[in-house]
This record gives sequence, structure tokens and C-alpha cells, in this order.
Amino acid sequence: MLKELFGGKTPEQVLLYLENYDEGYGKAIADTFEISLSSVQKQLQKFEDSGLLVSRLVGKTRLYTWNPRSPFVEQVRNLLAQRLKVTPSEEIKAYYRQRRRPRKPDKPLANTSRSIPS
Repeated sequence: MLKELFGGKTPEQVLLYLENYDEGYGKAIADTFEISLSSVQKQLQKFEDSGLLVSRLVGKTRLYTWNPRSPFVEQVRNLLAQRLKVTPSEEIKAYYRQRRRPRKPDKPLANTSRSIPS
């Protein structure tokens, strides 16, 4: 849908990932969509150079997020949010509903009544 506007599928995937999760790093985005890390890094750098994204180092990892000072971020994010609203549920489950934090130690496993050992 937006690949024509952004110049390809990879830029669209990178921006949709960031719209959904608010921040991300190259390896996580590449692994999510099963695309090459170098193409993701190239797109992230391009968006940072344009002022749409900002990055910071967290340990050895470069974490990207939206640039709050960019005058275009709100409009781009609105467009991406609309795209996510019309995304098929299978695609949403596959790419945009990943677990982002550890499971509670005492929470039962799915389909069983056993708990994860402490």
C-alpha cells in the first residue's frame, strides 16, 4: 500500500514497525520481517538523516525512535496508523503483536495448568 510512497517494501515495514512499537533497533526489525539487516540499517539511517527519526545508543545497540522535533512526524504517523487499521489480522498477528516483556514467573503456560518453574 505505502511502498510506492516510501519507495519500497523495506521502508514501509521499518516505519510500520516503529509506528506499532514506538521504537526499535535494526536486528529486531530485520528478524521480524525476515529481511536483511543491512537494508533495514540503510533505511533507518536514511530516515534519521531526513530528520524523521532519532537514535541513541543503549549499550552497543542503536535504538531508533520518532523525532519529536520533526514537523512531519505527526502526519507520517497518522498515515501509518491508518495503514495498520486496514492491515489483515493474520499480518497483525505475525508482525505486530510480539511479546515485548518477560512473562511473569507464576503465570501458567498456555494450554496447560503448569507454571514456569522459578
